[in-house]
Amino acid sequence: MLELKRKIDETTSAIREKISLKPSIGIILGTGLGGLAKEIKGKEVLPYDALPNFPVSTVKSHENQLVFGKIGNKSVVAMQGRFHFYEGYSMKEVTFPVRVMKALGIRMLIVSNAAGGMNPNFLAGDLMVITDHINLMGDNPLIGPNDDRLGPRFPDMVEPYDVKLIGLFEEVALKAGIPLRRGVYVAVAGPNLETRAEYRFLRIIGADAVGMSTVPEVIVAVHAGVRVLGISCITDECLPDALKPADIEMILKVAAEAEPKLTRLISMTIKSMR
Repeated sequence: MLELKRKIDETTSAIREKISLKPSIGIILGTGLGGLAKEIKGKEVLPYDALPNFPVSTVKSHENQLVFGKIGNKSVVAMQGRFHFYEGYSMKEVTFPVRVMKALGIRMLIVSNAAGGMNPNFLAGDLMVITDHINLMGDNPLIGPNDDRLGPRFPDMVEPYDVKLIGLFEEVALKAGIPLRRGVYVAVAGPNLETRAEYRFLRIIGADAVGMSTVPEVIVAVHAGVRVLGISCITDECLPDALKPADIEMILKVAAEAEPKLTRLISMTIKSMR
């Protein structure tokens, strides 16, 4: 962890040499949901490969850059492209950008993802605010020696997703007339999609949506004392008795079609934050 702190400081210093803005809100844009960057005014962009210690996403739909600027009067930094455990990165590498954003000054993190819907009431294209999560990735970014400068040894996870931020997001959705689901997100390692038996199991243990990201970043955000708002875009319906082979192109198409709604809600939510 001492080495981790050194790397965080090195990357943060490299960013501050190029960017004077001090962001208060961090945003992680998931698969097919990168359009929010267009809402950022006065933007300054840093490619991941220009930053020391920063991983680079190998997923085709991810842009691989940090975008700094303002939404309303709030200073933000957005990740256009995240890193996944299934790409071969360690959990510490996957969550490294959250550490850097915290060091840059963020107090809140908004994280989005594309997910499979297992709740039979969910339809492809729905947006779901995450109320809780289940970690089935088989690893944890906090394993290993703890550096108390970064957070406590045993962070409490009674409320990983901030109740007040959830309430604000739901209030904004209601005003905008955009239907919103709420539910539990379960993270698995991937990269394969789930079997019928696995979908049944995940539903039995209480999950409404399944994906391959988000939970590691949220764990580190909680460890660092950052408030979190999480939203899933339901890109396909994963009902075991009516399951069809996954069409990745269709999943990306559904995410792209839902993206304007999510962009509007996140932008309105940020502008409403106090």
